Amino acid sequence: MTHIQTAISIDESLYQEVNHLAATLNIPSSELFTLAMKEYLQHHSHKIIFHNIDEAYADGLDESEQIMLEKIRHHQRKLQEKDNE
Repeated sequence: MTHIQTAISIDESLYQEVNHLAATLNIPSSELFTLAMKEYLQHHSHKIIFHNIDEAYADGLDESEQIMLEKIRHHQRKLQEKDNE
């Protein structure tokens, strides 16, 4: 993997917190920044996916989706009934 060196500006208090946590975890602060950015990007990606799903279903379910939902609910009821026996 190719590494690129960059410079960023952050508040001194955040810098101190990062260095303290990095020392506690026994990793370089640059690795902690990398881990934090990966997590942030993954979170952002998930937000976009959920937004797109919400948008796709904003107008409600179409007929085939409604039928599938009813089948799933029926199946779930059967499983619950079986568990209660």
